[in-house]
Formats: sequence, C-alpha cells, structure tokens
Amino acid sequence: MIGGFILLLVLFLLTQPILNGFDRKFRFFDKKLMNQLFWYHYVFVVIYYIYALLNPSDSKAYFQGAQLDYKSWFEAYGTSTVFVDFTAYPFVNWFGFNYEMMMVLFGWFGYLGFLYAYVFFRENIPVKITVFKRFDFLWLILFLPNMHFWTASLGKGSYIFMSIMMFTYAVTKLKKRIPIAILGAFITYMIRPHVMLFVAVGVVLGYMSGREKIPFFQKFLVFVVMIGGAFLAKDQILGVAGLDASGNVVENFQQFSEERSASLGASGSGVDMQSYSLPVQLFTFWFRPLFFDAPSALGLVVSAENLIYLFLFFKILKKDFIGFIRRSSVVVKMSAVIFLLTSFAMTFVMSNLGIIMRQKSMVMYFLFFVIYYYLAEKKYNKLKKLEQQRKKQAEGLVQTG
Repeated sequence: MIGGFILLLVLFLLTQPILNGFDRKFRFFDKKLMNQLFWYHYVFVVIYYIYALLNPSDSKAYFQGAQLDYKSWFEAYGTSTVFVDFTAYPFVNWFGFNYEMMMVLFGWFGYLGFLYAYVFFRENIPVKITVFKRFDFLWLILFLPNMHFWTASLGKGSYIFMSIMMFTYAVTKLKKRIPIAILGAFITYMIRPHVMLFVAVGVVLGYMSGREKIPFFQKFLVFVVMIGGAFLAKDQILGVAGLDASGNVVENFQQFSEERSASLGASGSGVDMQSYSLPVQLFTFWFRPLFFDAPSALGLVVSAENLIYLFLFFKILKKDFIGFIRRSSVVVKMSAVIFLLTSFAMTFVMSNLGIIMRQKSMVMYFLFFVIYYYLAEKKYNKLKKLEQQRKKQAEGLVQTG
C-alpha cells in the first residue's frame, strides 16, 4: 500500500513536465484542469482497487500472470492478453512492483488517454459548447465516471484507451507527430489487432473523403501505410477469432460470433443479441444498460451515464446532420468511421452487459467528438451569421446618416 502511494506521488511529479510541454505548445491548454483530472482519475483507481478486492477481476490474473507464467520477459511477448503481461513483467519481476503499484501504474496509462483526448478535442474544436443548459461539453465528457472506472486498473482497458487516444491525437498532424503515432498504433495493435484495423480504415477513409485539400501523395502514402500494415498483420487480426488458418473466413466468423455471443450471454447480465435487429444491437452496445436492466449497483451508475450518452446522441438526430457528415473534415469522418466500424463488429460478439460496459469505453469518445464538432459548427455558423447581420445594419446606419 505504501509503495502504491509513493508511486502515485512519483507519477504526479512525472506528469508535470508533460503538462508543461502541452502548456507551452497550446494556448488553450488548461494545466489546472488536467491536474484536477489526474486526482479525479485516481479516485477511480482506488474505487476499482476496492472493487477488485471484493469481486473477481482480470487485474489479479494479469498480475499473477506476469509474476508466475513466464520464465523470461520475451516469452511474454505477443498480441492480446499476453502483451499486458509483457508490459507488466519488468515492473513486477525486476523492480518489485506489488499489485497496488501496478494498479497505480496502469491507472496512469488511463489518465494519459484522457490527456491526449482533451488535446485532440480542443485542438480541433476551438468553440466551447454548453449542454443541458449549464455544463461545458468537454468538461462533462472528461469527467464521466464510467469512462474512468474502466480505464483505472491493470489490464487492457487503460492501456488501449491511452494508445488509441495517442494515435488519434498524432494522426491529425502526422508529419509532426510520427513517433507518437507509431507508438500508439503499435500498442493498439498488440492489444487488439482488430481494433487497430478499424482505426486504420477510419484514418484512410477520413483522409480520402475529408473536405481539406490534401496533396494526392499524402493521401496515397496514408493509404499504402495503413492498408499495407493491415495486410501484413492479417494473420494476427484473424487469429483473434481463431480464423488465421480458416478456409472460409465469412462462414467461420459467423460461427465464432455465435459461439462467443452465447458464452458471454450465459450470465445474469446476458442479453440475447442474436435475436435483435441490427439497430437494436447497436442501441444495446451504445446505450445499455439503462435503469430497467441494470445488472448490479454499478449498473445503476452506468445507466445514469448511458442516459447522458443517449441525450447527447439525440442532439445529432437532425435533418442537417447527414449534410454535415458529407462536407465534414478528415477528423470528423475518421472518428465517425472508427466508431461505427468498431460498434458494428462488437455487436456480433457482445451479449453480456457487463462486458459491454467495459468494451465501449474505448470508442465512445469518437461519437462524442462527432457530436461536439456538429454542435460547434452550428454555433459558429450562427455567430458568423449574426456578425454579418450586424455589419449590414452598421453599413445601413452609415448610409442613412
């Protein structure tokens, strides 16, 4: 316990130069807010730690796996679960980190995800938006409790959230941020190869169809790198579902998704996704559990947050939203494609509300970005129209005077 507290203080001190670097680089950066977010996130590290002591938790298995399952560090190298073991191995076996210290360390990874998400939002959307009459949109989504809970422990959740947000932040200014993009893509691929595929497709489609005038050679380079990387990694991507040696990928994936869905649904929080239509499946993945089907006390808290997701989603159910998407920028189309592709894929294999609560945390920020950008553009256009009207009125007064 003392080791975890000492490590927390060390990580807080280590965070300050990182925040100072962003503060020097971006005029909009709010260091005070990010420090508040640091301590807020670690409240959830403590909450998750208590939760893990009282309930079954993958974090215990990851710690024990890194400690007992491998004879050497590189024996733990591989994709999916073992990459978390690979990351944890030197800290556990060389530096003597205990379970509490590993929770603190991986909680820091989750915090870095929120830091990169904050910069990504503010860099691309300078207009501030208020929702529900009083809440700053960005402030609201940065402090959503469920997002912090599932990114506050030793495991895939904190790690992949960090890596996806790192990559998303970097890819918008790729020429200046290549090392960050490579690191984010590498970690995402090593933890969930199929998610990196969806992210790559989203980036390619965003660059190809965005309204910005991007030189053809840049578009071609992004296309070659992303699609070429996906082709080279196809065996690992298919291997997630055990399809790397399949002779009929489509048929075998359908069988895998049915078996996976059935196994995940065999619990008290299971839902019969296979019998749902696609719209209902997507609604379930995005917005359930709601209060009527909350699987636990934790589910009630999540239900309140899902209700916020639903109210935010209602804000884009407007006639002009399709037109907005058509003419939108690279980052908007990229975010929309990543969100939809990942959601679509997850609906085939998710049939447990507990798993859904955890898995969707890595993609919901892409939906929030699209909503935020849409509302910001409407506000900007409205302000611009009012300014033009004022100018016309001022010119009219000058002419009549």
